[in-house]
Amino acid sequence: MSTFDTIVIGAGMSGLTSARMLADAGQSVVVLEGRDRIGGRMHTDRGAGFPVDLGASWIHGIEDSPLWSLVHALRIPAIEYTVGSFQVGGRPIENFDGDGHPMDEAATAQWIADVDMADRLLVEEIAASSPGDTYLDVTERALDRSGFAPERIDDIREFFRHRVEEQCGAWIGDLDAHGLDEDAIEGDEVIFPRGYDELPRRIGSGLDVRLETVVTRVSWSHDGVVVHAGETQYRAARAIVTVPLGVLKAGTIAFEPALPDAVAGPVSRLGMGVFNKVFVQFPERFWNEETYVIRALGEAGEHWHSWYDVSAVSGIPTLLTFAAGPFGRRMQELPDAEIVADAVSALRFLYSDAVGEPLAHWVTRWGEDEFSNGSYSHLALGSTHHDHDALAGPVDEVLHFAGEATWGDEPATVGAAFYSGHRAAERILDRSVDLTEFAARITAREQTEAR
Repeated sequence: MSTFDTIVIGAGMSGLTSARMLADAGQSVVVLEGRDRIGGRMHTDRGAGFPVDLGASWIHGIEDSPLWSLVHALRIPAIEYTVGSFQVGGRPIENFDGDGHPMDEAATAQWIADVDMADRLLVEEIAASSPGDTYLDVTERALDRSGFAPERIDDIREFFRHRVEEQCGAWIGDLDAHGLDEDAIEGDEVIFPRGYDELPRRIGSGLDVRLETVVTRVSWSHDGVVVHAGETQYRAARAIVTVPLGVLKAGTIAFEPALPDAVAGPVSRLGMGVFNKVFVQFPERFWNEETYVIRALGEAGEHWHSWYDVSAVSGIPTLLTFAAGPFGRRMQELPDAEIVADAVSALRFLYSDAVGEPLAHWVTRWGEDEFSNGSYSHLALGSTHHDHDALAGPVDEVLHFAGEATWGDEPATVGAAFYSGHRAAERILDRSVDLTEFAARITAREQTEAR
């Protein structure tokens, strides 16, 4: 039986961050990863000769972001793309009405003003909400107060539903009324032309990472932990569990004894959403050169409603759309050809024959991935913001938890995964870990290896 100071379960962003910090502090650390790669839900496909980020894509807000500071320090190139969050304005968006007709400048301005007013009313309704209220409840109350004509209300209702789907991967009626409280974006957003997984790959370089090592049981006591993976056992003074919330909810890792309610309660109450990506490449661009997003409102956008222009990464006309929430769960059960055909037919409803036959496509199925069982966490009805941070533990200073679901300020983001891994390392070391020095050590190690 191998013995270590700390065992990290999961080689995603949080796990690699904590492992790197602990190893840099002189600890013996092993990272156990069930997949055949590192990165977790940061997964870049380079099979076509250019990167396609099948998992995380954006940093949502670079202002005062330690994650952005790390990217900058490591000289990882990024492209400004400030509509990664679900917005009605701020960058050029081609809007189409419910009949599939392009909206002119006046109609677009009215649409933006309508959503702005509805959102202001929504903030008031959320503040006045009671325990047990869903996001559907508060949005309906806001719309009732708006005084808008029925067709305008229908469009905003669809917008609210799609916003929850994209931000949380959930149905609006399953989200708590406070489920988007932490959704503010500070500063520009960016994507990564070399692929987002460059970040975990560089953080994890040189660590003892055991791939295709599926953890099935964690036995713990005041004396330490024994982690079981197949016939192999690993012993350590402590473990950091960084598997996604969906894996914890599925119970595929047994904890002996069972986790206390302080951690098990948040696991059961928080939700795990499904947010799948569909990339489609075309022979020619049929949308405007300056467009960031194509968006269909109302009936025209009931399912496929937003397409994001990510052509800058490959140099080939490419649109990215999403299937999220209940729609995403249904779509991921279909073959690629049906999914792509359905999405392209929605585009042809808007652009007619200008839409050429797709050259290539990529489709994700995160809800069917045994190592994630979903895309990211959300505040399900019955949970609170406190549940995210409570999930981090620690339990008797022996079991620590990290990952996006354990960071209440901005869950469901790479930033949350990074910060939670940092927090776990600091708790174990009982001292602060300076992020500037962390980045400098990564760079120095790379320079030494390059000599």
